[in-house]
Amino acid sequence: MITPSSVKPQIASWRAVEALRAGVPNSDAVQALGCSHPLVEERFRSMLAEIDLGFSRGEGTQGVLVAGDFGSGKSHLLEYFQHIALENNFVCSKVVVSKETPLYGPSKVYAAAVQAAKVPNRSGTLLAAIAEDLDFESPEYEDFYRWVFSSRTVLNSRFAASTFVFERGSGGRYPDVSDRILQFWAGARVPATELRSWLKELGEVAAYKFEKVSELVLSLQRYEFMSRLIRATGYAGWVILVDEVELIGRYSVMQRAKSYAEMSRLLGLSEDDRTPGLSTVFAITSAYQSEVMDQKQDEEKIALKLRDRGKPGDQQLSEKAELGMRKIRQLPLENMILAENFDLREVHEKSRVMYRQAYGWNPPEDYETNPTWRIRQHIKRWINAWDLVRLYPDYQPDIQVSGLRQSYSEDLDLEDPWDEEGEDPAVR
Repeated sequence: MITPSSVKPQIASWRAVEALRAGVPNSDAVQALGCSHPLVEERFRSMLAEIDLGFSRGEGTQGVLVAGDFGSGKSHLLEYFQHIALENNFVCSKVVVSKETPLYGPSKVYAAAVQAAKVPNRSGTLLAAIAEDLDFESPEYEDFYRWVFSSRTVLNSRFAASTFVFERGSGGRYPDVSDRILQFWAGARVPATELRSWLKELGEVAAYKFEKVSELVLSLQRYEFMSRLIRATGYAGWVILVDEVELIGRYSVMQRAKSYAEMSRLLGLSEDDRTPGLSTVFAITSAYQSEVMDQKQDEEKIALKLRDRGKPGDQQLSEKAELGMRKIRQLPLENMILAENFDLREVHEKSRVMYRQAYGWNPPEDYETNPTWRIRQHIKRWINAWDLVRLYPDYQPDIQVSGLRQSYSEDLDLEDPWDEEGEDPAVR
């Protein structure tokens, strides 16, 4: 019988089982199974502590790059990291590299991170949390305001102007304007003509000059602006988790160069790229070095391609791309490759408990293992077998497990001619 007190754990267990059946772990599955990579977890917790401590000194923190085979638990690990981050009062975003969110497009990655952001102890969007919880009288906001308007802060004037309008128009005075400004901070464009009209209403139009600026520059500046705004709203910082980074192996040479450079920037591999209040974790396949970087000779071809192009900024792009590729090469030395060190019997028992709570049916205790199967394959096989036996008690399931090999051949569907040429439209 389902009693009111048992509904919540039953629903949580059901959600966990459904997520594991699909091979996409959620927070319920993570809480039930935990983490089996203590060294990587320790590095992540240290990163969170460094974000908090470094912010007061105006210093950023280098992120973490992890690798593992398909089915080794990378997505599960990132979900677990999100759970830890939220528990420690960090806003956390999980971004999956895809056709819609290419790593070579900073503005798209940023917009996806804001949209996917989860806020500690509340539902709803990050923008709603900022709108509702930002206290203009708090010491944290005063520090943020001084930073935005400081002559030493390298920010486009649109950020200072929009901050001024947002604060002065708060309390329902300009609700539509406040929403437009929040959208601008989240990655949308706000033309200078609109900002001027809002400033004019407040008697401040002469104080701001809106110079021509590229969308790329605005995107890069938004990261620090948003991370500091998150701190001003009362949170410990912003953590971005980036999954399926290996998709960049299917990009063209120039898009891979930009992706390596963007990974280097977001990881803060150079001190100049570290953003106070923000840090990241990237997850990539452990075979990426041999199957992409070696076979496609990325270090040599990217350096040659950028040297031959000779466009402004190519030297800096080459240097950052080299840092990103070097970080991938260092994965074995840094012990950041996920090892298959799971206690399968323990995982099996935890999975049985979840399944029993979800369906009120006790799965058999015996289980089959195979040293060639990944942990995800084990779990999905157990769950599928239990489904069949639960629904058809006389049935003897015979489930086959096979691997899926990733293709790293260049995919024309991922091409973006605008970004391939390196052109960047300006915002006026």
